[in-house]
Amino acid sequence: MNSCVHIYCGDGKGKTTAAVGLAVRALGRGQKVLMTRFLKTDDSGEVRILKNLPGMDLTPCEKSFGFYFRMSEEEKKEAAEYYSHLLAATLKKAAEGQYDMLILDEIMAACKYGLAEEKKLLEFLKNRPKKLEVILTGRDPSPGILKAGDYISEIHALRHPYEKGVTAREGIEY
Repeated sequence: MNSCVHIYCGDGKGKTTAAVGLAVRALGRGQKVLMTRFLKTDDSGEVRILKNLPGMDLTPCEKSFGFYFRMSEEEKKEAAEYYSHLLAATLKKAAEGQYDMLILDEIMAACKYGLAEEKKLLEFLKNRPKKLEVILTGRDPSPGILKAGDYISEIHALRHPYEKGVTAREGIEY
């Protein structure tokens, strides 16, 4: 069986939700899923439930750096070291072949800002285990990442409650 690379990108809400839906589907069929989140904390509803599901391996987010545009140069350097190590460790674990699905949530932003090495990601995608389905989420995928995709879904925001001053709501946005 050939595996595919799924890309969920765009400025709309639902990229992570789509990836989590695929994880639940795979887990429901007895598959094993590895998920690593970039640029996010563990304070999200899906983290609470996913880490308790059989077959799910959710990498904990041990450091938070906030929004990239608010980081100092020192924080950007520290974040780049942290996320580059996180990506390398995740890819090594996924390459061992014990997983059916790998989800790299917000990896495109991490690559875009130079916080994770896109070259390592692309090399991994090219040489990944044959049965490993890979899901990538985030805004602004590079041409190289887009070229690696088999499924590419772009989610556009036509309207968002934030435009009316509604802040992120527990259980809906996180």
